[in-house]
Amino acid sequence: QVQLVESGGGLVQAGGSLRLSCAASGSMFSINAMNWYRQAPGKQRELVAGITSGGSTAYADSVKGRFTISRDNAKNTVYLQMNSLKPDDTAVYYCYAVAAFPTGRSYQYWGQGTQVTVSS
Repeated sequence: QVQLVESGGGLVQAGGSLRLSCAASGSMFSINAMNWYRQAPGKQRELVAGITSGGSTAYADSVKGRFTISRDNAKNTVYLQMNSLKPDDTAVYYCYAVAAFPTGRSYQYWGQGTQVTVSS
């Protein structure tokens, strides 16, 4: 079993910055993809950014140039640096990871979510 624990959310004014962290723990063999999603009230959950175990990254168009995803493989931790925040970035942010096990199987896991609120 793998647990994802997020931290770093909060309330910030427009134009400000926040850094989210997500640490994976448990008896897994390795962590493959690690992504950040978000869900605003009344909207569907959307992919914000993703990073592979090799460090390749991808971003939603709405956050390109403002958000940066990174990871520390030794710590099984993924980060999301969010700059120039806008009120439209207000949402619950979820960490997602794909973990591989010695059995050869992989499973998907979600964090509990962390609230990010950007005031205008």
